[in-house]
Parts: sequence; structure tokens; C-alpha cells
Amino acid sequence: MKTITIAGAFALMAGSALAHATLAEKEAQAGSTTKITLRVPHGCQGEATNKVRLTLPDGFYAAKPMPKAGWELQTQTGPYTTPYNNHGREMTEGLREVIWSGGHLEDGWYDEFTVRGTIGKNIAPGTVLYFPALQTCANGIADWTDVSGSHDVANPAPKVTVVAAAMDHGHGHGHQHSSSSGETVTLGALEISNPFSRATLPNAPVAGGFMTITNTGKAADRLIGAASDVAGHMEVHEMAMNGDVMQMRELKDGLEIPAGATVTLKPGSFHLMFMDLKEPLVEGETVSVTLTFEQAGDVTLPLSIGAINAKSHGGHMNHSGHGNHGDHGHGSR
Repeated sequence: MKTITIAGAFALMAGSALAHATLAEKEAQAGSTTKITLRVPHGCQGEATNKVRLTLPDGFYAAKPMPKAGWELQTQTGPYTTPYNNHGREMTEGLREVIWSGGHLEDGWYDEFTVRGTIGKNIAPGTVLYFPALQTCANGIADWTDVSGSHDVANPAPKVTVVAAAMDHGHGHGHQHSSSSGETVTLGALEISNPFSRATLPNAPVAGGFMTITNTGKAADRLIGAASDVAGHMEVHEMAMNGDVMQMRELKDGLEIPAGATVTLKPGSFHLMFMDLKEPLVEGETVSVTLTFEQAGDVTLPLSIGAINAKSHGGHMNHSGHGNHGDHGHGSR
């Protein structure tokens, strides 16, 4: 196979200046687990792409590539410049490069190539992380590796900008915050602690979300919704005994959080439901969820993913306790 020089690659891309390879994601929160999706809009000056190589930058840790049907997946590991703390375990090396090969992406076709990983929590807001990419065709390479940040280059590397973990999304009556998994999140008078979920089997359509919510204020509030990038939609649910049968139902009016009370969302009781999962939940990773409260507004927090039968934050053992309805039985109105 003939390989051209970088200068030659620039020439190949001269007619495609407005069709760069880019990332679907523009921003990513520090400390969050996110998908990085490389968008490939064309081949090499008319030729089909048969290999895609994506390089992962420092600051993007614990990465896992997504296989693609019809493509062979290869990976290369290497040391991290800065060690990464992954749930109490220091990681000094990990995935640094992903190669999808043996496919056939026509010049007139479009496709996406995805890697999931974690953005370092100590990365300063405004930092740009570059993900250099190469497309290999029969007689050339489309090169997307320039990390200078200049707008004048023909081959800019795909990039994502790191944003702070705490953000205001302008809902008027509340602010959106984020925290590291396991920390207590404060939103007005509400304190949210011990958020977690459970690992799922491949192709599982749903998953649960659990946490403890304490209302330190003098007025009741209500959890009325939730959202996550990994789910088509989310619902607030309750499990309760109906005679001798345990039944689950959606709380269409939300879950009341009484003043001065604590409500626990846990297996066999109140919980969040991830509906139409887009990908499996993997033990040891985290998933970001935005909660919406009637009074306090929105809050985004990471849920740590435990074992498939976890009963608590960081739990890995199966315990009894179905039918426990939380600290307060305040469901729908």
C-alpha cells in the first residue's frame, strides 16, 4: 500500500476544507465519563476509507473503544503523563490509540467511530483536548493531526473543550451543579448523596438509578424528571406490593421530598429508570444524570456504576430487602 507524505495529504484535502473530520462532542465536563465520536464525512479525494486511526490525548483516561460491524478493531496502550485515580486504583497506563481497519467507507458516505472514556477531573476549564485522526485509503491518507489550534491549517485535529463541573443552565429558579461520584451535592435546601447505578447486560433496554435526597428546608420539593445521554428518556418509578405481587409504576407527578425529611431511592423502592438504553452500563465507570426538581431546579451528578446486583453506592454484594419503600412513602400526589 502506497502512503503519501503529510504535505501530500494537505493537497488531498484542499478541496475538502469545509468537510473536516470532527468530533460530535464540542464540550466535556472535567471528571465526567463521556463518549468521543469521530465523524468521518468523506474519503481521500474520491477514494474509499479502509482504515481509521484515532490518537487519545493525555487527560482522557480509562478509554474503551466501540467495535464496528465489518471493521477489525486494534488498540495500542501506553503510559499516562499523569497517573489517574480510577475508583481508588492508580492507573499509570492505558489505551492511547484505536485503529479500525478492513472496512470500506465510500467517499460519498458518512460514518462515526466512538471511544468512551473519562476526562481528568483536574483539567482546567477551557483546556482543549485534541484527538488526532488519520484516514487511510488505497493510495493516500487524509490527515487530521494539526494540534496548533490555528484556523488557517488544512488539517485541524478533532477536538473537545473541557468545561467546569459546575454550570448554570439558566432555569431561573436553580443552578446546575456537578460533583465527583460519591460526594454530596447541594442544590438549594436539597442534599443528594450516594448516587449509584448497576451494571447491565449487553442489549439490556433499562437500568436503575439510586440515591439519597435530604430536604433541609421548610418547604417540600418534588423530583419531577431526569435525563441522561445514555438513555432515550428517564422516568421516576416506585416499586410497591399490590397484594402478594410486587409492581412497578411510574410516578407521573414526580416524587415528593418533604420538608425536613430524607427520601431514599434504592432497589425495590423509589428509583430512577433509564429507558431505551443506548449502551451498556459498565461496572467501575460512571454515568452522568441531570435531575429536575419542581422548586430547586436542575442538578447534574455522576452515578457510579456498581455490580449488576449492587444494593448501595460502591456495593458489590447481593443483599435482601425487596419491598422496602424508602424512608418516607411520599409518591405521587
